[in-house]
Amino acid sequence: QVRLVESGGGLVQAGGSLRLSCAASVRTFSYYNMAWFRQAPGKEREFAAAISWSGGSTAYADSVKGRFTISREQTKITVYLQMNNLKPEDTAVYSCAARNEVRPTAYLSSRGDDYDYWGQGTQVTVSS
Repeated sequence: QVRLVESGGGLVQAGGSLRLSCAASVRTFSYYNMAWFRQAPGKEREFAAAISWSGGSTAYADSVKGRFTISREQTKITVYLQMNNLKPEDTAVYSCAARNEVRPTAYLSSRGDDYDYWGQGTQVTVSS
């Protein structure tokens, strides 16, 4: 029902910036809360940021708070992750996820198991 395609990853030096995009194609209208997760080599997937359907509620992992900003375009159901002051420990595959809500909600889950749809991911590599 939902197809997510990420873009914008790449190689950047420490202190640099990248902007990730996640374009969603949906067949059925619903209220989708969106999130970004990341997985570094040899590590478990971890939550990075999430945003509600309206865009009025956001949540961030402590490790990215103050450096990353999540936003969305409602009409295109596109979600962005602006990443500033990148660090080598931010190196990971970043994946977009969507959670199907029956009604608009400000509740944002940081658990990957709570999300229904996933993109393939985009690689972000930060060199020191």
